[in-house]
Amino acid sequence: MSANNTISHEIATTLRDEILRQQYRSGERFPSERDLAGRFDASRGAVREALSQLEQLGLIRILPGGARVQAVDAASIAILGPLMAQDDFPDAALVDQFLQTFGALISLTAKNAVDNGNREQLNQLEDMIVEISKLAGDFEAMQPKWREFLDYMATVADNLVVRLICNDLKAQFVEQMMKLGVKPEIKKKSLTLLLNSLKLGFRSKDGELAACAMQNHFDELRVAAAQAISYKMASFHKEAV
Repeated sequence: MSANNTISHEIATTLRDEILRQQYRSGERFPSERDLAGRFDASRGAVREALSQLEQLGLIRILPGGARVQAVDAASIAILGPLMAQDDFPDAALVDQFLQTFGALISLTAKNAVDNGNREQLNQLEDMIVEISKLAGDFEAMQPKWREFLDYMATVADNLVVRLICNDLKAQFVEQMMKLGVKPEIKKKSLTLLLNSLKLGFRSKDGELAACAMQNHFDELRVAAAQAISYKMASFHKEAV
């Protein structure tokens, strides 16, 4: 990355975070290239590239005569990670919305995997579930196995659109949750029941059962995440006193 591109990225990151913190109102005229160049002591070319990056994120719209701030809900999915990183702990409602959406996509992926997978592929998914089962109760150790399983299940499902959306969501969400120290954990008994149902779905080639198992898993994750965030917030406020 050239020095000019690095400067552009730094400017774009600063301005992106200011927009996400609502320092600019939706529809408000954004500072001009000249004003931003003066503020950041950068060339107008570097500022222009930074503004282009913000437009690609959907946070501003560049029009003749200047740029205007867009509403956050008009932005691209790429702002999810930065949006979660604005505070010391993630917004509980945003996390719940993510898990609800991601759960629906993974549930669809499980059904597609059963519908499209051959016996060898479904057996491989069963074997991967067995490996996850051995680590039930160890959150850290399970994560690589879960990622491997979800990636392979997506390959078997062969739905490119869902996979691309999941890749983007997963990369932003998991990274931020781990960075913020939020670890939603499901009780070992509940996880074992989920894995057994999922394994049975693959073995009996029952797509609805596999989909239901994944949906139930994410429903429990939503509850666990809310509890983990609540605990994180309580600990944060206790330390601040």
